[in-house]
Amino acid sequence: MDSNTIIQIVVQVIAGVIGGQAVGAAFKQAAMGQLTKILSGAIGGVGGAAILGSLLGGGGVDAAAAAGGIGSALDLKNLLGGVGGGAILTGIVGAVMNAMKK
Repeated sequence: MDSNTIIQIVVQVIAGVIGGQAVGAAFKQAAMGQLTKILSGAIGGVGGAAILGSLLGGGGVDAAAAAGGIGSALDLKNLLGGVGGGAILTGIVGAVMNAMKK
């Protein structure tokens, strides 16, 4: 794995954490700690970017775009897929944890 691919994954993880924190702040009744929101956001970010990347053509980590450096890591697939995936997975985890709490 070259450094440009790692940069794309880091962008996806950070975007996912941002999406997870946003959902965690919006739904304060969810019984989730910071670690849970960070982990579910990070995992959802990478997964969401991969899914969006495959739907739009190419994967979440595109080897051809990886040659472009940091500019190609900040593309629509990585940012929106990361934020969306992190938010969705964090929402799902929060709903499951609330259901288990009752």
